[in-house]
Amino acid sequence: MFEKFLGVDVAKENIDASSTQRLKSMLAVLRKRDIVHGITPVKIRLVLEDLGPTFVKLGQIMSMRPDFLPQEYCDEFAKLQNDAKPLSFSVIKDVIEHEYQCRWNKMFRSIDEEALGSASIAQVHRATLLNGDKVVVKVQRPGIHEVMSKDIILLKRAARILKVLNRSQDVVDLGMVLDEMWDVAKQEMDFLMEADHIDEFGRLNADVPYVTCPKVYRGMSTQHILVMEYIDGIRFDDFDGFKAHGYNMELMGRRLGENYVKQIVDDGYFHADPHPGNIWVRNGVIVWLDLGMMGRLSNKDRLAIRKAIFALSNKDTFEMKNAVLSLGIPQGRVNHTQLYQDLDALIAQYSSMDFAQLRMGILTRQIMNILRVHHIAIAPGISMFCRGVITIEGLMRMCCPKVSFVDIFARSLQISYKKNFNWKDELGKAKREGYVLIRKSMQLPEQISDILKMTMSGQTKVNLDLTGSEEPLRRIDRMINKLIIAIICAALLLGSSTICTTNMTPQIMEIPLLGFFGYLAAIILSIKLLYSIITHK
Repeated sequence: MFEKFLGVDVAKENIDASSTQRLKSMLAVLRKRDIVHGITPVKIRLVLEDLGPTFVKLGQIMSMRPDFLPQEYCDEFAKLQNDAKPLSFSVIKDVIEHEYQCRWNKMFRSIDEEALGSASIAQVHRATLLNGDKVVVKVQRPGIHEVMSKDIILLKRAARILKVLNRSQDVVDLGMVLDEMWDVAKQEMDFLMEADHIDEFGRLNADVPYVTCPKVYRGMSTQHILVMEYIDGIRFDDFDGFKAHGYNMELMGRRLGENYVKQIVDDGYFHADPHPGNIWVRNGVIVWLDLGMMGRLSNKDRLAIRKAIFALSNKDTFEMKNAVLSLGIPQGRVNHTQLYQDLDALIAQYSSMDFAQLRMGILTRQIMNILRVHHIAIAPGISMFCRGVITIEGLMRMCCPKVSFVDIFARSLQISYKKNFNWKDELGKAKREGYVLIRKSMQLPEQISDILKMTMSGQTKVNLDLTGSEEPLRRIDRMINKLIIAIICAALLLGSSTICTTNMTPQIMEIPLLGFFGYLAAIILSIKLLYSIITHK
């Protein structure tokens, strides 16, 4: 019954009895949370937590998409934690021995039975290698890939049904979000990919003396087990620990902000989940942990971000509009006039504000809301950037409120521009552009003459796009459609009445069958037309 309800083809979608049971458990959770009597951000978050790791991961991804969801939902989903009930050590030991094809004590001198941390995808234990090195062993939960893949199949089927039932442009494209979530989850479930992330991050930050990441033991790491150096330090939000070690909180906060901006502006490769538990300090050095989810920004994205910051500082609405359109992907026709007005109102809010006092997180949320209103979607890299910036700025305001993250960001952009500035290159570029301008200017009289000739001969065509004309045209289109339905109804009634004057067989209730179906079609179309007229006043 559940398969028929969701329209699932068992053969095509690989849905079996266990998936049917999963559907029953999902419905039980929805009934438990009384979802039919209204939804709230808190209620949806609790539902996601009850449904398990796939849905927790979905909520975490959705919290990074303020272009899709209202901000109150994003804020609530950001509270979703990966904390999960720890697996027993016997299960962890079985996974290790299955992966290495030998007894665990052939690879480790000892493994702590108590987990350091337990998340929806993996569990971490402290261990000691045979050579005495202190390490942590990240072990993937058995069967998690199969569980999440089946949940994704069911969710995609539900997303397709929702798309059919509601064709409104305001509906979240759950299919795209699910694809993004599954890509992120597969990255996090492939520990060799996380090892690659750690190596690349370490290489890009090798020249930064106050930043590092754990060493990976490649020879002992597999797709389901990751062995890394044990970091004996303190969390970045451990104020008592900072005081005990004599660290300068303001200095460490500034270094954290500068490094994160470097990851974004210079490298285009940044930590996508920079919460305090993933940022530790050891011997005065910032250590980035859990690099399973990393964000990437293309040169185009980084250039658009630079443009947006400079446009805000210079109060240039036109340049801000260009930057916003470069960052997003329009899902339909964009009302450029309204977009310009919305961005102009946004910039006006900051016209009298000191740039150093600007809150990057609030600005990012406001821009994302504008994108959502205008149906402009953003790429996964940009959504991770927005979430990362909001998280890191919140952490810095909590730990070192005197340090302005946006000030660090702006100064870094200026330094980056100066660093990449070359007088010879700029002079050569100016010469080339000047030559092109002169050559095109010399062609203007000829082009104007051609336009005049075409106009006089009646060959000129003008493409005119009137901004704001879409809604009147849609109304006219709906009026014409209603008129066509009315004409069809009249034709069906006249045609059916004419048929009734004959002795055509077969008949239903002494009415020819063809005439009967004609009357029936006319009644259905009439009801639909009347309903449309009443509901769309």
